[in-house]
Amino acid sequence: MQSKPVIDHQTALIVGTEMKRSRGLMPVEASLDELAALVATAGAEATGRVYQKLENIDPATYVGSGKVQEIKILADELDVNMVIFDDELSPRHQRELEDELGEDILLLDRTALILDIFAQHARTSEGQLQVELAQLEYRLPRLTRMWTHLVRQAGGRAGGSGGGVGLRGPGETQLEVDRRMINQRISQLRKELGQVRAHRARHRQRRQQGDIPLVALVGYTNAGKSTLLNRVSGSSVLTADKLFATLDPTTRRVQLPEGRSMMLTDTVGFIHKLPTMLVAAFRATLEEVTEANLLIHVVDGAHPFAKEHTEAVKDTLAHLAVDDLPMITALNKIDLLDESDQAALHKDGWDDPVLISAVTGAGLDDLLARVEKAIFRTWINIRVLIPYDNGRLTSLFHSKGKIQSEEHTGEGVVIIGSLPIHLVHHFQDLLLPAANADPLPSASPEEK
Repeated sequence: MQSKPVIDHQTALIVGTEMKRSRGLMPVEASLDELAALVATAGAEATGRVYQKLENIDPATYVGSGKVQEIKILADELDVNMVIFDDELSPRHQRELEDELGEDILLLDRTALILDIFAQHARTSEGQLQVELAQLEYRLPRLTRMWTHLVRQAGGRAGGSGGGVGLRGPGETQLEVDRRMINQRISQLRKELGQVRAHRARHRQRRQQGDIPLVALVGYTNAGKSTLLNRVSGSSVLTADKLFATLDPTTRRVQLPEGRSMMLTDTVGFIHKLPTMLVAAFRATLEEVTEANLLIHVVDGAHPFAKEHTEAVKDTLAHLAVDDLPMITALNKIDLLDESDQAALHKDGWDDPVLISAVTGAGLDDLLARVEKAIFRTWINIRVLIPYDNGRLTSLFHSKGKIQSEEHTGEGVVIIGSLPIHLVHHFQDLLLPAANADPLPSASPEEK
């Protein structure tokens, strides 16, 4: 039921807004630049743009009535066949604007555009399921406009006296039929994605039993995550200078400087104004982030709005409730900067970043050494209650951890101590409130 992308080599007028009382994460012109890049990624061309400063959103047409007429005239002058708003439009806004702009103009908003790009780029069956779910959830409240031209379906034979017993009457409207079908499909997609989540959970559990830490690459779209994964793992994940070039997660084993290994996962990129339905639909994929021992936040250090991109990523991580995971910031694309610009990055308020170039390989040895230190030499103090029938975990704590105290109770063994960060997930369900224990010094396993 997944539809084909709605964009195919068309031209568009893009529309942005700026609220006078509150500045957005990015200036409106920068946000429109990004929207134009999204349009290009979808296979169209933004041939014009217009924006308006607003005190309040117009309840009917989002922008003011005068601006709507300006958009209509400009669209005619530029001979575009699409108008794309930089913000998500409500069903009412979309309906009113479609009436104003006429049937010859395809009206989209930022969310519909991103969904279209995802529909084009999803390669795996899982990715396609996730995109279809997001598309249907987006379209469900917007069905009224699609079916206003259809009459009610007749019960029996056109609903009159010729209808069979129990079938006379007007029947369902096409809108009701369509809504019911979409709800059924959404239920089916959620069921299938639930199976995907269960499969991923089993896969992660097998991987975790091998005690190989998982590190996830996160970052703004087109920051260079896939290029970095290819460079350090020798893989060949698709890379392109486009937004959302890759959607499906890829995990590769990477050897670290001192001979240990980690699993490195590349995830879908984030973006300013990322639709919440996409975050929800891709939760099965993004669980790779929630289960990670460490995050590498890849930032396009050469981008003029790198700081704003960072805030957008942090907002999404907070939405996923993983903003408290240990994280290393990797400022990528330093090959595009001269020495003075690179030096300025160190003084620009970044949190102890590593400067790298995934293209040339500069700084990658430093990054991997930092990662190895973080996951193998960073220890966390914990207090756990281990049931007596789980001797494996008790043995694991004794062999790999540092024990401060151990108490045998009626329910099991209470251990206060510290573990390397990549082993803490084994005890996640057994954690007790923090004890008033003396802090244990950080140490590498070799020092035990």
